Amino acid sequence: MVARQKIMIVDDDNNIAELISLYLTKECFDTKIVNDGEEALREFDSFAPNLLLLDLMLPGIDGYQVCRELRQRSNVPIIMLSAKGEIFDKVLGLELGADDYMIKPFDSKELVARVKAVLRRFQPDKPANKPSGRYVEYPDLIINQTNYSVIYKGESVDMPPKELELLYFLASSPNQVFTREQLLDHIWGYEYIGDTRTVDVHIKRLREKIKDNEHWALSTVWGIGYKFEVKN
Repeated sequence: MVARQKIMIVDDDNNIAELISLYLTKECFDTKIVNDGEEALREFDSFAPNLLLLDLMLPGIDGYQVCRELRQRSNVPIIMLSAKGEIFDKVLGLELGADDYMIKPFDSKELVARVKAVLRRFQPDKPANKPSGRYVEYPDLIINQTNYSVIYKGESVDMPPKELELLYFLASSPNQVFTREQLLDHIWGYEYIGDTRTVDVHIKRLREKIKDNEHWALSTVWGIGYKFEVKN
């Protein structure tokens, strides 16, 4: 099931906030209403909204200051709501980091449409080292068969092609036991002239380069072969 996106509504007029919440709830959003800037800053991290609807004229800390402080710790989209329609107010809000600006009174359908549009545009930052292509990933270990790379504890590990292919094959079928003969067939091919000790030698070299993790291990199944064991 896809998680519902969450909208935090920051407005000291509870009637307006409740009306906005009603329309957004009908569109399958989860909402949380807060009535002042201090509460918005307190509740932001625990609620973890996907978008903030932020009124500017708030008691205590105003919307501009809330936007300024949130932008120091998050890039979550912010739509400012205000009865102030001067160009200066819009520009200031956008320069502080708001993604859109709506003037009160506004049409509820337009507000919902703008919320959806901003959410479509917003793409959370992707991890810088996120791999691509054919790869398997476990805690402290990424094996990429597309570019023949292994990252272990954040560091690149040099491996000959057959070692990497063997590790990738086992890790691609976690907890499945393979005999030495099966591994020979899959990695070296049916035409390979050699014996099962070839597999043992490659497993030994792999274990010298990557040590077992609390979440996974390159395990021997005595009398049968090997498996990439994933621990619960």
